[in-house]
Amino acid sequence: MLKTGKPRNPNMTETVILPNETAQSLSTLDPLLDVEAEVERLRREKNAVILAHYYQEGEIQDLADYVGDSLDLSRKAAATDADMIVFSGVRFMAEVAKILSPQKTVVIPDADAGCSLEDSCQAEAFKAWRDAHPDHISLTYINCSAEVKALSDVIVTSSSAEHIIKNLPKDQPILFAPDRHLGAYLQRKTGRDMVLWPGTCIVHEQFSAREITRLKSRHPGALVAAHPECPESIVEVSDHVGSTSQILKFVHDNPAKEFIVATEQHIIHQMQKDSPDKTFLAAPGADGGCNCANCPYMALNTLEKMYLAMANEAPRIELPEELRIAAKKPLERMLELAPPAKPSQNAA
Repeated sequence: MLKTGKPRNPNMTETVILPNETAQSLSTLDPLLDVEAEVERLRREKNAVILAHYYQEGEIQDLADYVGDSLDLSRKAAATDADMIVFSGVRFMAEVAKILSPQKTVVIPDADAGCSLEDSCQAEAFKAWRDAHPDHISLTYINCSAEVKALSDVIVTSSSAEHIIKNLPKDQPILFAPDRHLGAYLQRKTGRDMVLWPGTCIVHEQFSAREITRLKSRHPGALVAAHPECPESIVEVSDHVGSTSQILKFVHDNPAKEFIVATEQHIIHQMQKDSPDKTFLAAPGADGGCNCANCPYMALNTLEKMYLAMANEAPRIELPEELRIAAKKPLERMLELAPPAKPSQNAA
């Protein structure tokens, strides 16, 4: 009998299926097992496609079929003939994969790999917020649960949001959730007044503008690249602000040889692979250290857990069809409103 994971809120309709008592676990895993070889074997046997977000450990990125942003990865997986999607990221990302590929088995290495933005925006509270602003259109950042997506009008990504907002009627009032820093950044960029949900990303909120400025003084030629989930003080000292894929393109195309990276530091793995002649420095936190640049949720995923997820076919994402269809509608609306993607640019 499969056991249901602990609900994120009392009204949750989404289910995470956990391994049963006879399934393999970390405690029973042979310490001499060649995990990478076993992942390769299961990839072939189960016709699986492995996805890794940019914020995963380098060894997971190197083993993946695709590395990228959450929506881009889900769309690529949907276009394959794979029977299983192994999403090494966080839970809301795997939910999007299931929304777009309902016929495929979607597993995640760790069922507890959540997101502070998702946690800050529970469906019941979000619905009450929406009900309190009946004339507003709800633009919701993709970093949210399937339940919140289903309650939204349009899902946006950090690379599509500005374009979508600028093309809405100027007299249309807007709700933006769940990241208040991204929302404030978009307000400044578009000149639109929006009602913002108060959520934040625990990684991007901890960077220190003072310490970044001090680091830049020691590396005067370094350019600062930041994600728009960062507070305004970080954006103000940055040379480039953009989504993860946009940051990667910036550091690739720019002739500078040093960069200070103000987003989760595991993205540096891809930067170093793409531009080995350049130097990348993780943006520091208030204490001058770089521990703030690690996402604790992303860090829950390991190669061993990936192997177990493939072997046990769990933790597995299951969505009731009514919820899946409702959550898909605002995603489709985003794709209708978003600018055409350039060949070298990821969608999320």
